[in-house]
Amino acid sequence: MNSALTVNTHLKSAWSWFSGAPLHILAIIAIAFAIQKLGSRAINRAMNRIAEADFVPGPKRGLARQRERAKTAGTVLRSAMTATIWLIAGTMVMSEFGLNLGPLVASAGVIGVALGLGAQTIVRDVLAGIFMLIEDQFGVGDEVEMFEVKGLVESVGLRITTVRSDDGTLWYLRNGEILKLGNKSQPKH
Repeated sequence: MNSALTVNTHLKSAWSWFSGAPLHILAIIAIAFAIQKLGSRAINRAMNRIAEADFVPGPKRGLARQRERAKTAGTVLRSAMTATIWLIAGTMVMSEFGLNLGPLVASAGVIGVALGLGAQTIVRDVLAGIFMLIEDQFGVGDEVEMFEVKGLVESVGLRITTVRSDDGTLWYLRNGEILKLGNKSQPKH
């Protein structure tokens, strides 16, 4: 009888420990995974609708280009969503361990300012890439001329655009540095 009482006491103390921080951490991680899955699915659906939408009716409609732009925008949105979800989940988990997040948030603010000043070119490249996609300046397969580079666009990213020149050289061009561009593939209006 005494050993059954001891086992029961141990089970109660184990459950008491588990129902505290470990259960909260598991719940945070499970909710973060669920939100990420649901958000990813919602972004995919929205981008598929945008890719197939008839924004520009008529013969000048570039469905392939529209799909590529929607795919790129979906990738960017999913990455931003994932980073945000896991940053929030990570801070919640750290608070469950009893860490004081005040000094960490203050340090992150100072580090963020320093990185922001140091990463101006990256930010400029990404912003230029976003505007190039929105404005549909060029796309994969277009024949372009940028600086002294003439060739076919192989990929368009948010930060880097790659162009294969006529002699076979693959050029990596930072989007923030593309100040002048000629596109021979866009139809005349």
